[in-house]
Amino acid sequence: MYNPARRMPSLPTEDDLPCDDGEPMETLRHRLQMELLIHSLDPWARARGDCFVGGNMFLYFSSEQLRGKDFRGPDVFIALGVSPRERKSWVVWDEQKAPDLIVELLSESTAHTDKTEKKRIYQDQLRVAEYFWFDPWNPDDFAGFTLTDGRYWPILPRAPGRIPSPLLDLDLCWWDGIYGGVETRWLRWAARDGDVLPTDAEAAKSEAEAAKSEAVAAKSEAVAAKSAAEAAKSEAVAAKSAAEAATAAALAAKSETAALARQLDSEASRTASAESRARDAEAELARLRARLNVIG
Repeated sequence: MYNPARRMPSLPTEDDLPCDDGEPMETLRHRLQMELLIHSLDPWARARGDCFVGGNMFLYFSSEQLRGKDFRGPDVFIALGVSPRERKSWVVWDEQKAPDLIVELLSESTAHTDKTEKKRIYQDQLRVAEYFWFDPWNPDDFAGFTLTDGRYWPILPRAPGRIPSPLLDLDLCWWDGIYGGVETRWLRWAARDGDVLPTDAEAAKSEAEAAKSEAVAAKSEAVAAKSAAEAAKSEAVAAKSAAEAATAAALAAKSETAALARQLDSEASRTASAESRARDAEAELARLRARLNVIG
């Protein structure tokens, strides 16, 4: 790591130094790739609270650099153990350290410099712990290096298109998808479990979609509950109707039973009356026979 001596009073601060050369990035894809790497790391950086993520920002590290007006900075860089405050540029003698990780986005005009001159500066002068390069137009041109004993050594990929960053405990990996309206193979940060780190916008979209799905599920449950309630109500109405019909049938049966009982009582009365008359007739017949026997 870069460990500068105490800053000399004659060296300028970030407020004194140029922070913009007015030159745009190579292509729209380069700009989008830079934004994707920065914005997807922002939530991770906020959670840590002690790091700064920058991009396309001037990096000042020596008086010789100032005299040569070589103000071009890394495309993406991360510094750990620092305040996350906003900065115009990264001034090593003010920060008392260099970035800990740098990513350069290659192009036809910068690839040679990024792979040679800048690599030597990051290795020998700034002592940047990890250095990666990636070509947004040629994703196979992707490599990572770690500083060991003062020299950069290649970092072995975990898999094709997936190189770990031991410093951040994250991976840089290929991701096929759409970002900024452009569909291509992008470079993204990912957790060790393989999940890519979302940008704030992607996280908000995922949360909104999850909330929408929950709302749709809740609505479906409400509709199902309403249907079940209506079915239960229909069953209750049918049961009530059946009960009322059963009650009516019971009342009709009771009425028929009562009428039959009355009819039986009437028949019993008529039978008793007929039996009484028959007894009276038999008695009268016996009396008449007795008289005949007396006369004869």
